[in-house]
Amino acid sequence: MSTYISKPSTAWNYFTYGQFLLAGSLMAGGIYNMDASFAAKGFYAMASIMLVSSTAAIVKTIRDTEESARLYNKLEDARTERLLAEVNSSDSA
Repeated sequence: MSTYISKPSTAWNYFTYGQFLLAGSLMAGGIYNMDASFAAKGFYAMASIMLVSSTAAIVKTIRDTEESARLYNKLEDARTERLLAEVNSSDSA
């Protein structure tokens, strides 16, 4: 009853890390070179950090929910199979 779970390749992992680093450095460079006061730059920097951290949190929450549902379904399938095996063994006796 095991199903194939595809895992991302190493190349995809490097690509996503590189993409994140590029986006972060471009955003930091844009905030640094912006024609605004130091306080305005600080607010933009805080907002961008909060956006990145909340994005990571919501992605983790969605993934954890999916994985727990997957585990719950496996447990329910195992219970159902056990009950069916018990019923079949009692019918044949």
